Amino acid sequence: MPARSHPSFDRLAFVASDTPEAQIARARLVALYGDCPPDEADTIVALGGDGLMLQTLHHFINTDKPIYGMNRGSVGFLMNEYHLDRVKERLANSVVTALHPLTMHATNIYGDTHIAKAFNEVSLMRQTYQAAKLRISIDDKVRLDEMSCDGVLVSTPAGSTAYNLSAHGPILPIHVPLLAVTPISAFRPRGWRGAVVPDRCAIVIDVLEHKKRPVSVAADHQEVRDVVRVAVKMDVRQRALILFDREHSWDERVLAEQFRT
Repeated sequence: MPARSHPSFDRLAFVASDTPEAQIARARLVALYGDCPPDEADTIVALGGDGLMLQTLHHFINTDKPIYGMNRGSVGFLMNEYHLDRVKERLANSVVTALHPLTMHATNIYGDTHIAKAFNEVSLMRQTYQAAKLRISIDDKVRLDEMSCDGVLVSTPAGSTAYNLSAHGPILPIHVPLLAVTPISAFRPRGWRGAVVPDRCAIVIDVLEHKKRPVSVAADHQEVRDVVRVAVKMDVRQRALILFDREHSWDERVLAEQFRT
């Protein structure tokens, strides 16, 4: 989504994680710029780390309230630098990007289906000491008959620098219409390193030998245990808006991450 101008940044709502650093930052910013209820705000300013940003994106999905993060956490890839001064000027000069979530339908051993959304990734993981056995289908065609592994994840571009990168998956620029399907410690087939697929694809992961080799799945922070089938697809009808400083854009972050030594 291209940059756009906002009519006003007069009404700001500050949300913060529970850490002392984030709470102190919130108190200082509220003293300088005021605070209003989130439902009445033009923009949400989130103070914390990437975990707080994900929670805020979920909370304000489909409201079209842009969210501007300031890093008061550990990693902060989704956040901007924390400064007290010129906040409204920075907001007015920022770039807005629409993030579309993955929608997950996870069916467990009891036949219950759980629906959840993920802005970062949907990840399946073995629950016991035994490796999981998974089958991967793309648009109703089996692409991988059987994989023995610790798990597998489906990542959005926004999540490609998080767990996906740690699992040696590809970094995806934010605007590309792609998803990363990345194995986690694959034992067989040992040579499969994952795939990049169009984000319009429907991805289905079946758990083989689920009684002997139980598997759980997590969509961002929501977990379902003892699953037998997980279906994942991006939902372009839903979105949350995130703001980045123009001089430290998402594209710049992705490039810097790829050339980090």
